[in-house]
Amino acid sequence: MATGILTPRRTRPVAWPLLLCGGAVLLNVIMKAAEDALPAAPPEAASPAGRGLRAWAVWVLGDTNEAQFYKTSLAGLGLLLFAAGAHYAARRRLRARGFDIAYGTGLWPWLLAASGLSLLLSNLLWGWTLAPDLWQPTFVPFVSVAPSVVLIYGAGWRVALTAAGLGAVLTTPVSILVVERFCTPLDLPAVIGNVTGMWVGALLAFAVCRGLPWMTVPPPPPEAAAPEAAGREEPRAWLPRRALADFSEAQFHGNEWASLGLIGGAVLGWVVNTAGPAYGSGVFPDLLTAQILTAVLAVWLYSEQWRRHGWYPTFVPVVSLVPAAVIAVGGGWPVIVLASAAGAVAGPPLARAIAVRLPADFHPFIGSVMSMTVITLIGVPVLKLLDSAGLV
Repeated sequence: MATGILTPRRTRPVAWPLLLCGGAVLLNVIMKAAEDALPAAPPEAASPAGRGLRAWAVWVLGDTNEAQFYKTSLAGLGLLLFAAGAHYAARRRLRARGFDIAYGTGLWPWLLAASGLSLLLSNLLWGWTLAPDLWQPTFVPFVSVAPSVVLIYGAGWRVALTAAGLGAVLTTPVSILVVERFCTPLDLPAVIGNVTGMWVGALLAFAVCRGLPWMTVPPPPPEAAAPEAAGREEPRAWLPRRALADFSEAQFHGNEWASLGLIGGAVLGWVVNTAGPAYGSGVFPDLLTAQILTAVLAVWLYSEQWRRHGWYPTFVPVVSLVPAAVIAVGGGWPVIVLASAAGAVAGPPLARAIAVRLPADFHPFIGSVMSMTVITLIGVPVLKLLDSAGLV
């Protein structure tokens, strides 16, 4: 989530959105046609409680992609392996590297170290709240406080360990509390509690960092040393590449290869067991289709904002309203289309409006997750109401 990212040569081309949306529809048709021929084992227990070390390892790997609502170890493995490849390609300045991972900062190893340690610490500290039939948002530090603190404060073990500790201590308990006391009683999607814990924890964490003597914000790099010149033009394939990169934006990767590993692993997990990804809801094809549609539409709508600002939070609906709505309503084309359109239109500008009002030493991802809280809190109940009235 930084400026200086490659920008499009022209704004709002019509051919690419039409082609990509058509491809998403075709993908949905193919997956639905193949679904009956694929295995569909009953989903495992909601948590690894009482099921041994292997179950915990699978759970933790699933945590790495829970922001996308996949929750599958294969997607986690794909994400991490392809992200490592993207980092290597960025270091070598290979032409096929895509958008430089971690926004060209070179901080991906430290980002991963802080995120991974925070994820493990979150599970160690709050694993006692899990039960065989009880899910808890142990994943939240991995995609919030830990990586964002590294991106603000830079490399080093003191920063990474501080980021990991703050993420696990401040973010997870808030998310658990909001899910249990607010979302569950009101029959609201758990993602509302997840992202609320992220922004509340982040506000607290960055405030704490101001008082820690070893945490100092490094000076910004010279303009000439920016990873990519803001005015550099991109090929015509910028839009599909940007929409694809948005799938790994929640992990602060923002890279096409990382996203391919993530999506490829999730699809492979679905092929192995169609009841596996998306919490055994059985709507993974619709969920993935809706995510593609909203990513394409958001990037297309706000391509001019990408050009102007260098970065824009078009990923917001991909990991909030859209998958939450598809699961809540049970899939189907009406909710796919309505949620995708509403999320793409409302989420990014709200996130931007909040982010620009934050202090300079508070990472702008806070605006993104605040926006996720708002659009999901409003959008999912409205779509459920329309569904119950037979209008979707």
